[in-house]
Amino acid sequence: MTKQFRGVIPPVVTPLTADRQLDRTSFARSINRMIEAGVDGLFILGSSGEVVFSTDERRREIIETAIETVDGRVPVLVGCIDTETRRVIEHAKVAKELGADAIVATAPFYALGGMPEVERHFRLIHDAVDLPLFAYDIPVCVHTKLPGDMLIRLGLDGVLAGVKDSSGDDVSFRFLVDDNRKAGHPLTLLTGQEVVVDGAYMAGADGSVPGLGNVECTGYVRMWKAAEAGDWETVRKEQDRLAALMRIVTVTSGVAGFGAGVGAFKTALALLGVFDTNQMPDPVLPLQGANVEAVAEVLRACGLEPARTPEEVTLATQ
Repeated sequence: MTKQFRGVIPPVVTPLTADRQLDRTSFARSINRMIEAGVDGLFILGSSGEVVFSTDERRREIIETAIETVDGRVPVLVGCIDTETRRVIEHAKVAKELGADAIVATAPFYALGGMPEVERHFRLIHDAVDLPLFAYDIPVCVHTKLPGDMLIRLGLDGVLAGVKDSSGDDVSFRFLVDDNRKAGHPLTLLTGQEVVVDGAYMAGADGSVPGLGNVECTGYVRMWKAAEAGDWETVRKEQDRLAALMRIVTVTSGVAGFGAGVGAFKTALALLGVFDTNQMPDPVLPLQGANVEAVAEVLRACGLEPARTPEEVTLATQ
């Protein structure tokens, strides 16, 4: 069942209009662009997809638009991320109703507990919703690192179908891949990295969930196909090129966190003409002025010629 979730599965960035409504046209344009480039699936309402910035109504609107646009061409994973178990289950039931192929959940956050509560959280979600469940390991946001022994146990028990690892802990991920192999591969393991995907593939990862794939997914598709063929020189070359492009998140000034990371992705997409604006959800402001130009310079250096000027992108949200 989990084999359909292998390969390149970008976490889809959510475009907004200037007045911060869902930009359905840009959303469909971006989704079609990635599918046409050969991605193996799409992850809706992840961190890059503004899940925690979205009301229940907005989440439903995003899922409906994505499912309609995808039209069964690739699997759709939906993030069901909230502070506690019952809220996650509510989101998961809506995702199933709207046609999701799998759901993705983090550990509970805000009211932090211990590992027994975290494990019970995943078991309760699995019991309540009959869809493949992926654990989303992102301690920088939820302040809990999911331990490998628990993940393997939940995989062997049929609770988890896989893990999306955005921990940034490459040693931990390598150990998880090794333990998963020894256990008979109960979990599909996806790296959330952008710049060391080559190492994850060499370790035995089953795919990647790169936010940068929204901006340039063809390289990630080529890298996955090369890894499957054992062509590690091509894997390295593609990763080097994509690592250079990832500099879009480091060249800005005066912004940090979500505004710098997803803000740079949105700005690049607006410069390339995929998104109509680089608008961000409140309270985050979009990149403007010199920061837009800095992103444009990285695009040009990596062979991606902007379709719009930095001035046009800046004016689009004013």
